[in-house]
Amino acid sequence: MRKALRWLLALTVLIGTLSTAGAATAAQPEATTGTTGTASTASTDILDRLLAIPGMSLVQEKPYTGYRFFVLNYTQPIDHRHPSKGTFQQRITVLHKDTARPTVFYTGGYFVSTTPSRREPTQIVDGNQVSMEYRFFTPSRPDPADWSKLDIWQAASDQHRIFQALKPIYDKKWISTGGSKGGMTATYYERFYPRDMDGVVAYVAPNDVVNNEDSAYDTFFENVGTKECRDRLNAVQREALVRREPLEKTYAAYAAENGYTFTTIGSLDRAYEAVVLDYVWGFWQYSLLADCDTIPADAVNATDEEIWTSIDTISGFSFYTDQGLEPYTPYYYQAGTQLGAPTIDFPHIESSLIHYGYQPPRNFVPRDISMKFQPSAMRDVDSWVKNNANHMLYVYGQNDPWGAERFRLGKGAHDSYVFTAPGLNHGANVAGLVADEKALATSRILQWAGVASATVQADPSAAKPLAKFDAKLDTRDVEREPALRP
Repeated sequence: MRKALRWLLALTVLIGTLSTAGAATAAQPEATTGTTGTASTASTDILDRLLAIPGMSLVQEKPYTGYRFFVLNYTQPIDHRHPSKGTFQQRITVLHKDTARPTVFYTGGYFVSTTPSRREPTQIVDGNQVSMEYRFFTPSRPDPADWSKLDIWQAASDQHRIFQALKPIYDKKWISTGGSKGGMTATYYERFYPRDMDGVVAYVAPNDVVNNEDSAYDTFFENVGTKECRDRLNAVQREALVRREPLEKTYAAYAAENGYTFTTIGSLDRAYEAVVLDYVWGFWQYSLLADCDTIPADAVNATDEEIWTSIDTISGFSFYTDQGLEPYTPYYYQAGTQLGAPTIDFPHIESSLIHYGYQPPRNFVPRDISMKFQPSAMRDVDSWVKNNANHMLYVYGQNDPWGAERFRLGKGAHDSYVFTAPGLNHGANVAGLVADEKALATSRILQWAGVASATVQADPSAAKPLAKFDAKLDTRDVEREPALRP
């Protein structure tokens, strides 16, 4: 493996010359300046510098006070092992502040937003932000799509090439980050290219080491929140299966009205049960204990409409349709080939009411796409993190189901941490940690980014984000993905 990685590192130098046809021609305004009023490190405009990178083209520039924000395409090889066998355009964004500042490399593991935003580490270090769309999420998908080239190493290699291309411009410290599947992605990137980043901040990142062992999730659902809240949720979920026949008629009418079909999952009945079984998980993933008041208190006597509305609000009856699944085929493909997927028990529901149980990822991917699970992939990453983690920070939410199977540190870890935000869900962040852990996490991020003051280095409790909170740029809402996905 090490020989292969050394060969691949050398190979990326060669493929750095890949170019894209039709690179955008940009206007040439005056040199950009940072917040200090001094010119950036190059005398040319930052957009000119970005577009001078072979394979980089402009899609759009959007204004934002204090920054410049670019939506870009970057030419990537479909197969990093065989770069001569075709390329595709990968969408990235750059939130540019100043080349004299550190840079945060963000991915959510899915699509990339083309609206200016700033992730928590970017606010903490007051830096630039590069965001990457994960390969095979449209429009960053090869055509035709060779699904065998969608794996964690290929995606990490995408990040590595982007980093190599941008490092000469943004030559200060780099921090990688991401939430949920993005936190997983940041971890995999660090595993395969541990010399690229100066630190990693991974939020709510699941770690399904043994795909067929999911008892940790069952234990979680037996204890999360309060018994009163658990009982409410369980009762509504059960009642939705008791009333399967009338509510499936509602579902059929709903599907017909919206043009929804069920070819991939196989039937409306399968889709209905999948939505209902996601209900309890979805509540804890995206809601807080205080939200239990929104759940019908007496499910048995609730109307069909009340049961339908509660399930639809939390799980979403549109998702397991062909139209809902199609954009997320890349995730389910990865879940069924490397990442793994959870299965849980439902002790509050009679077995006669459950026809399918938690369905495997194979059921959510079109049958013409072949899949084979690789059990060694997550074991390798888990072992690497335990024995090699360096400058890595994991943040989990106490009430987030995905944290039941999480990354843990071993004796080989150095200057790395796993923290849990009390009472928080899948939107847990550093700001939600208890005071001493919040200060420590903030100080380590500043230190890794090379911007910790002498005061903070001497006293971590003095650590605070360097940039003021911006209500539009620093949206802290949980990154909600429909259905049961990290």
